[in-house]
Amino acid sequence: MKIAVRFFTRSGNTKRLAQAVAEAVGTEAKDITAALTEQTDILFLCCSYYAFDVDPAVKQFVAENKEHIGKIVCVGTSAMMKSMRKPVEKVVKPFGLVVADEEFHCRGEFKMFHKGRPDMADLARAALFAQNLIKQG
Repeated sequence: MKIAVRFFTRSGNTKRLAQAVAEAVGTEAKDITAALTEQTDILFLCCSYYAFDVDPAVKQFVAENKEHIGKIVCVGTSAMMKSMRKPVEKVVKPFGLVVADEEFHCRGEFKMFHKGRPDMADLARAALFAQNLIKQG
């Protein structure tokens, strides 16, 4: 099974989650500027919600790599939102891509909110989530 981890972050919160996920599944977390060069069965797409939308850079990544993307698994942080699944689904639906029902989401530090998040417990939960998802096939 080919697994890839790509992330977009402005604050570093999501990058930390991506690194924990990648280490747990035995691959490398790469910024979304790194194209997918081969077909992936599972893409852990690590991103967050900014100004009530998915960042344009994430949309561009999906459009440019759509032919190499199998199932997308959302991983993200935010100060207010509790899920990235629906916003990502809106982005990928025109390309006929599938977003897994399973996702990992936790609070992320933003200004004075959620200081220190994601914390070590969040990173450990993200890693366990990824490992369990891969075991399920």
